[in-house]
Amino acid sequence: MSVNPKRVRRLVEAEQKSGPVIYWMSRDQRAEDNWALLFAQELAQKRGSALAVVFCLVSEFMGAASRHYHFMLQGLREVETNLSKLNIPFFLLMGEQCKEIPNFLALQNAGALVSDFSPLRQSREWKTEVSRKVSGDWKIPFYEVDSHNIVPCWLASPKAEWAAYTFRPRINRHLGEFLVEFPRLQKHPYLWKNEQENDWAAAEKTVKSDTAPKVSAKVSAKVSAKVSAKVSAMDRIKPGEAAASGQLRDFVERRLSDYDLQRNDPNADGQSHLSQYLHFGQISSQRVALQVLAGMADAGAFLEELIVRRELSDNFCYYNSSYDSVAGFPNWARETLNNHAGDRREYLYTLEELESARTHDDLWNAAQLEMVCRGRMHGYLRMYWAKKILEWTQSPREALRFAIYLNDRYELDGRDPNGYVGIAWSIGGVHDCAWRERAIFGKVRYMSNAGMKKKFDVQRYINSINRWAES
Repeated sequence: MSVNPKRVRRLVEAEQKSGPVIYWMSRDQRAEDNWALLFAQELAQKRGSALAVVFCLVSEFMGAASRHYHFMLQGLREVETNLSKLNIPFFLLMGEQCKEIPNFLALQNAGALVSDFSPLRQSREWKTEVSRKVSGDWKIPFYEVDSHNIVPCWLASPKAEWAAYTFRPRINRHLGEFLVEFPRLQKHPYLWKNEQENDWAAAEKTVKSDTAPKVSAKVSAKVSAKVSAKVSAMDRIKPGEAAASGQLRDFVERRLSDYDLQRNDPNADGQSHLSQYLHFGQISSQRVALQVLAGMADAGAFLEELIVRRELSDNFCYYNSSYDSVAGFPNWARETLNNHAGDRREYLYTLEELESARTHDDLWNAAQLEMVCRGRMHGYLRMYWAKKILEWTQSPREALRFAIYLNDRYELDGRDPNGYVGIAWSIGGVHDCAWRERAIFGKVRYMSNAGMKKKFDVQRYINSINRWAES
């Protein structure tokens, strides 16, 4: 089975040359179940060419911290090992994407370039610049393959969708065509000459070390001294394709059947714990969907989040260039938030106070502490966490800036369309509707500590996080 051509689009029109095919890996960091890599192999086999995968490491990327780089680099080393078994070399470059990728193409006399897809601004700017150089200097074809979404983003909808209810029928009509089993990546018959060893030690050295903020004295005087070590280690979540596959198996076998009942309870081990693997592309959402469907007849709640909600986030970021700005909020939300911009805030916190979990709200502090120490936060708490930042800051603009900074610095799945849209939903009503008007929030949906106590045992969660941080 070949790659569906609707999943592929040309960024540069040119005739393929006889040199090797290069897959510029970025968002989808895996050897298995990767449509972009499969398409690159198809191109190489048709011309009898060698095939290579290249990844370019940028030392400062969108607020990423050392935890993100270490997690990513360990996963990429596994990719290198898996590809080597298939006669496909993996090259780790370091430097500016727009310089290193074209230089590599020229050095190797490449015949074609393939990339994976991302709707985010930085990735699109890189591809625009590389396209300019490819079309002007070497005149080889440059393809983009959406290997991250089940339904290619540009095909799922031609516009930014208003909400899940408008997006759902559009994406569902394509699932029969795109939600299919993957072909196997083959051992490549055309060998690469003059391989070089990647300097992984040098790559690790380019990553800046960072420490955690001192947490609130309300938690424990002992905690602050231990948080930095927990943050720097981050060894409780193993990276890579094998770890992602193991986590998926565990979820399907043990937690999927109760997912709908337990997904909004942070005290229950009910979530999939796949978000960081999906973010780094260490597992395909399509593989997750296929395995979930094979393991359970009724998995509607999970598949709604995995497919509809997740791909709606890509849709929003792809068609809305202001996805990380107040300008990206719907008109009704901007208007109502502006009308209440002067409302009195009972509490106002600085970014430093929020980052170090020094608020009056023990539930919020515990959620922030978990994010700092563990690199994750329960999805239901993320909504509450972001909405309280709106309530405790000077303006929606400041709230959005603080929330994005904290999310991208500490969450392992930060710098992701899901994160930007989740925050925009919480603070700016994106993909939501107007609710009863109230102070500060206007008509944006409100969440309270008292409301959270009706949903789950809040004190149990707080106690569990504090015990974990002190251990």
